[in-house]
Formats: sequence, structure tokens, C-alpha cells
Amino acid sequence: MNTRVAVAEVIAQVLRGKSLSALLPEYANKVAEKDIGLFKELCFGTLRWYPSIELLLHELMQKPMREKEFEIQGLLACGLYQLMHTRIADHAAINETVTAVTKLKRPWAKGLVNAVLRNFLRQRGELETKLAKNPIFVRAHPQWLLDGLFNSWGSGVAIGVLDANNQQAPMTLRVNQLQGSRDKYLQQLSAANIEAQATQFSEQGIQLQSATDVATLPGWASGAVSVQDEAAQLAPVLLELEPSQHVLDACCAPGGKTCHILEAQPQLGKIVAVELESRRMPRVEENLQRLGLKANLVVGDASVTADWWDGEPFQRILLDAPCSASGVIRRHPDIKLLRKSTDIVKLAELQLQLLRSLWQCLEEGGILLYATCSVLPQENDQVVKEFLAETPAAELYNIEVEWGIKTDFGRQLFPIINGNDGFYYSRLRKTSQM
Repeated sequence: MNTRVAVAEVIAQVLRGKSLSALLPEYANKVAEKDIGLFKELCFGTLRWYPSIELLLHELMQKPMREKEFEIQGLLACGLYQLMHTRIADHAAINETVTAVTKLKRPWAKGLVNAVLRNFLRQRGELETKLAKNPIFVRAHPQWLLDGLFNSWGSGVAIGVLDANNQQAPMTLRVNQLQGSRDKYLQQLSAANIEAQATQFSEQGIQLQSATDVATLPGWASGAVSVQDEAAQLAPVLLELEPSQHVLDACCAPGGKTCHILEAQPQLGKIVAVELESRRMPRVEENLQRLGLKANLVVGDASVTADWWDGEPFQRILLDAPCSASGVIRRHPDIKLLRKSTDIVKLAELQLQLLRSLWQCLEEGGILLYATCSVLPQENDQVVKEFLAETPAAELYNIEVEWGIKTDFGRQLFPIINGNDGFYYSRLRKTSQM
């Protein structure tokens, strides 16, 4: 498949409500192997800057595209992204984009695409001046998210988050401590001419200077390392794992934290990993198998404990709750298009319900670690605050660390350019008070 045709179809499907992560594997298999890198760059870049691009298209077109023509909308967006943010020569970007129109079997749009892209080049300065005071254009984020960030954290933090969201995320590894030390693996990377450095806060983390195919990483096939952001690597330490404990990883896919827990404490009594979506469980199985680890995998709704819990309490529970993923937008730029402000209220209700349900599975004296990859307090501190207010047997177990910032009920990390993702942790302990 023509690379830009594939990009146009992916963008169109996202505009219709599908996720980029679900679409990428399918379409990556359709383009030539040599073009996969370009294909992914155009998909990620177009979606990353889509809020700005959409405003430009509104200025450049007399009327918006109907849903059945979202492929042309996607192609136009891809064309503008190339002209604005890549080193592709202007004439080549326009010619390749116009050529893709015919391959999309929409010849009527050839003149439209050519005119819109050429008009943008002619009017670029004027258009950018006109939109310069529009925060959606300047920051390339939807208004509801801009409001949420500025109102919650103030302009200094908010701008930092927005800038990080608009950059490519770094590739970070987690060294399997059952197989060797981080220092030893850094030496292996150096011998393989792969530039890397130790992460600041995770003792198993390594950040690569530039992303690489995992197949080129020393010991990848035998489980020496996994790909996992530094912020997500901080969970096992907070759980205070000990031998013989029974541990629950709720909402476990894709399995990174399940595997890390087993690496951090190989003498656990058992670990149960629950995932709602059956289509995501094979990925968990693959990760466990590559690392030579075992867990009790359960496909089920973590909030409906009667369907999967045997009644034996857990000493540790990790709830990495479904959330807006507002802390990992640079890895999932389609969030800018797919999420709405109304989703946050619904997600907070789900997060609270999961806390309520899983709390009954926790042993007295046990620890529940609540985590999200969100930077919005409505999904973080506010959820924990409400849960503590209604649950006498729950107490806050403070997190005393050097990373992130302290909040009223937990610890918040923000996405950092060339650093960790946005993440939130709150640690709760079950007391004897009922």
C-alpha cells in the first residue's frame, strides 16, 4: 500500500473513533518494509499536531469534510504536517500527497488537495499570524485539556506538560534483575554501539539515546530487558514486596508491571493478573513467556470480584486503573482526538468503583497501590480523597521519594522531554478499623 494512503486511512479511522494502537499493526503490515518508519512518523506526527492542523484546514476550506470523506481529511492533514514539521521538500510532499488521492480512488479530490496545500504555502505567514493567539493552535491540544491542565497546575507546569506531549517519547528499558545488573547491561549496550544512560529514579531503568528495533538489543529474546517507561517502573518498590505474599495486579495488560513484580520478588506465593479485554491477554502471555515468568492470568472485570476471586485475601494489590492516559499523550497522540471532557467524569466513577470492589480482596495490614497514567487530579487525588472519606478501614500510606511532586494524597509525575511519562501513585493501607 502507498505510504500516504495508509496514513490517510489510519487518520480517517481515528476520526471515526478507533485507536491508533489498534490500527498501527494492521497498516504497518500493508506498507513496504522500507517505508514503515516513515509511515509511523507521519501517523504520529499528523495526530500529534492535528488540533493545530484542523484549525488551518478550517481556514483553507470552504466547508468541512463529511465523515465518508475522512480519508481525504486525513490526507490533507498528513500533507500539512509534512509541510510544517518535516524535512521533506515542499514540492515532494505536495506531489506525493496529491498522487495518493488517485490511489484512494477519489480522483475528484485531486484538485482540492493540490489547491489546499499550495494555498497553505502561499498564505502560511498570514494564517499563523491570524491563529497566533488561539491556544489550541499554539499548543496543539483540545480546549478541554488545556483548561484542565492550566486550572489544575498553573501555567508553568501546564506548559511543560504540553511541550512534552508534543515531542517524541524516549525509548526506555527495564533490566531483568533476575538475569543481571543494570551496569552490566549498559556495558553490553556500549559493546553493541547502542548509546544509553541509566534512568534517574528507577534502579532497573535505562534510557536509549535513540529508539531501536528490540531485536537488536542484547539478550532481548532471552528476556534480559523489557521496554517500559521509567514512571511505570516505580510500582514494585512502592508495593514493598516480600516472599510468600499473594499479589493482585488488576487491569494488568500489557503485562509490564506483572512481569516487573515477579522480577523484583521471585519468591511470591502467587500473583493473579486480571484483564477485562481478552484480546489484550495474549500480549501479557507473550511477555511472561519471553521472560520465563509465570502468573495466574484471569480474563474478567476487576470490579466484579465474585466472578474471579477465590476469597483468599491478597497482601498486595496494584490497581493501574483505566484513565484518560493524559500523561502518555506523546505515545498515544490520538487521545487528543478521541478523549472528551465528559470522559473524565465517567473514568473517575469507574476508578472509584474499582477501588471499592478491590478493597474487599485486601488483607488487613495489606497495601493497595493506586496508579494512573493521568495528570488530571479528577482521576487521581480526587478519587483517592473520596474513597478515603467513605472507607474507615483505609488510611493513606505516604510515599516518601525524590521523584515527582507531593500531592495531598499521592505523588504526581509529569511527562518530561527526554524523560519519564506522566504518572500518578497513591498508596493505601488497610487498618483494623471497620
